[in-house]
Order: sequence, then C-alpha cells, then structure tokens
Amino acid sequence: MKTIVFFSLSALLLWMVMFSPWTAPHVNFWFAMTLSSSVLAGGALVLQRKNLRDVFAFKASYPVIGIFSAVVLYLVFFMGNIAAGKLFAFAEGQVSGIYALKTQSGPVVVGLLLFFIIGPAEEIFWRGFLQKRLAEHYGALGGYLAAAAIYTLVHLWAFNFMLAGAALLCSLSWGFIYLKFRSVWPGIISHALWDLAIFILLPVK
Repeated sequence: MKTIVFFSLSALLLWMVMFSPWTAPHVNFWFAMTLSSSVLAGGALVLQRKNLRDVFAFKASYPVIGIFSAVVLYLVFFMGNIAAGKLFAFAEGQVSGIYALKTQSGPVVVGLLLFFIIGPAEEIFWRGFLQKRLAEHYGALGGYLAAAAIYTLVHLWAFNFMLAGAALLCSLSWGFIYLKFRSVWPGIISHALWDLAIFILLPVK
C-alpha cells in the first residue's frame, strides 16, 4: 500500500506542476506531460517487471476493441461538448482553455507525443499499475473506482470543471476496458487514438 500512496502523491505533485495556475505558466505542458507520464510508467514497469507478460497480454481482438472504444468516446465528447455549451455558461471558455495548450508546441510534435508516448504511458501507469495494485487491495470494482477517482483528483489542479469531467469520463472508460480485459493494450490503442483525434485531427473546438 505504501507504493500506491507514493506513486499517487507523485502523480498529484507532477500534475500540480503541469496544471496549477501557479506553476503551469512556467512549464511547457507537452514536454512536462511527456516527462511525467514516462517517469510514472517507467517506475510501474520496473515494479511490475515480473508480471509484464500478464499486463501486456495481447489478443488479435484488442486493436478492434481499442479503435471502437476510441470512436465511441470521441462521439460522446463531441456530443457532450455541444450539450455542455448549452447548459453551462462557463463551458466554452474552459474548453477553449484546454485547447490553448496546443499553442505551446507544433501540432506534429504534440500529435507524436500523444500517440507514441503520453497515451501509452498513461495507460501503463494508471490502469496497468495503479488500478491493478488497488484492485489487489480493494477488489476489481473497488480498484477501478479508486483509480478513476485519483485520476480525476490530480486534474483538479487546473480548477477547470470541464477538464475534471473529461478526466473522470476517460478514466471510467479506459478503466472499464482494463477491468474487463486485464490487459493494457486495448486501453493503449484507445487512449492514443482518442488523444490524436480530440487534440489534433478532429478537435471538438
């Protein structure tokens, strides 16, 4: 349990640097996210080196599952953005604030980082490590919900309701995929494709 607490607090600190209004203006978000997610994923891989075959178990159906879930999640966000814009006066400004991060690096660089490093690294850490370890203590369902809660919590540093809601929805979606298939591959594929679509190829704003 000490390992879980240590890594959760580490994530909380790293996400504070990236998102809080006191520190975010002083860092390049994309490189900070790449470094943070890579460090956490690297630690997870080292600690789980004896179980990597289970964590990275692969089946031919996983690419299909990953692609399908990415498409569904993108459509949910597309429709959700429209609905939120009509329901909440603050939604448009907060979504614009999220997309403003794209200006810190070129679209090609951001796309490559999201697809090849950030998305996969986040799944390796948040689902393949943290959710898995929490499930060992609290059961599969408890681990799923606890990991989703922590993932959402670290995004609260941005003081952005839309970002926190997006983090919750994404963590519940990718966490469910891991809960069902016990492999990070479907989530990695889904996360990487969704990141690329929502930020670069087909932004909702």
